[in-house]
Parts: sequence; structure tokens; C-alpha cells
Amino acid sequence: MEFEKMQQIIADVLSVDLDEIKPETTFKDDLGADSLDVFQIIMAVEEEFNIEIPTEEAEKIVTVGDAVEAIRNAVS
Repeated sequence: MEFEKMQQIIADVLSVDLDEIKPETTFKDDLGADSLDVFQIIMAVEEEFNIEIPTEEAEKIVTVGDAVEAIRNAVS
């Protein structure tokens, strides 16, 4: 469930197809996201899931899978 919501947020922010977004997809290399794009995605995720991802953890997010893991850690 987290992954599907994450896919939709990324697709909306970066204007990419859902098919391009997989757990191993990197934000910068595969999707062309810059640091502002990643920040927008993290903010949208925090709002969607009503969580807060610590800055030090957010800085470690490289792939979509990393982001999903951060969501799971923040929710539990």
C-alpha cells in the first residue's frame, strides 16, 4: 500500500508514468529529480501518511524503496 501511494506522489510531482517507478528506481539518476523535487516528494509523503521523516533519514533516501522503508519506519 505504501508503495502504490508513493508511486502516485512521485508521478504527480515529477510528471512521470507510474510504470517508470519501481522500488529500485533512483530519484536522481533514473527519474531526473533534483534535491528540491525530492524535498517536495518527502513533504507530500509526510502529509499523505501524517508522519514526520527525520532530516538525517531523509538525506539517506536514494531509491523509491528507501523512501517506502522510511515511511514504514515512521509509521511503526
